Amino acid sequence: MKDHYSFRRGKRGAVIPPPRNKVQISIRLDPDILEWFRDRVKGGGSYQTLINDALRAHIEGEDLDERLRAVIREELAAAPVKAARKVAGKKVKKAG
Repeated sequence: MKDHYSFRRGKRGAVIPPPRNKVQISIRLDPDILEWFRDRVKGGGSYQTLINDALRAHIEGEDLDERLRAVIREELAAAPVKAARKVAGKKVKKAG
C-alpha cells in the first residue's frame, strides 16, 4: 500500500454509470406505501425496481381492461336480439 495516493485524474460522479433506460426522479410517497415495498425485498432486491414493476403492471393492465371492454361491446352488438332480451336469466317483456 502506498503512503500517498493522487486523485488529480479522478472524476466526480458514480463509479458505475446508471442504466441509460432509467430516469432519476424525486417522488413523494406515503410512508406506509414505501414500507410495504421495502418489506417485500428484505434479504435482497430493490424496492425501486419493485415499484417500477408495479407501475408497469398497472399501466399494461389498463390496456388489457380496455381491450376486454371493446371485445365485449363487439360481441354484444353482434348478439341476436333475442339474447339481449334476457337479463340475469329472466325474460324481459317487450315494451308496448
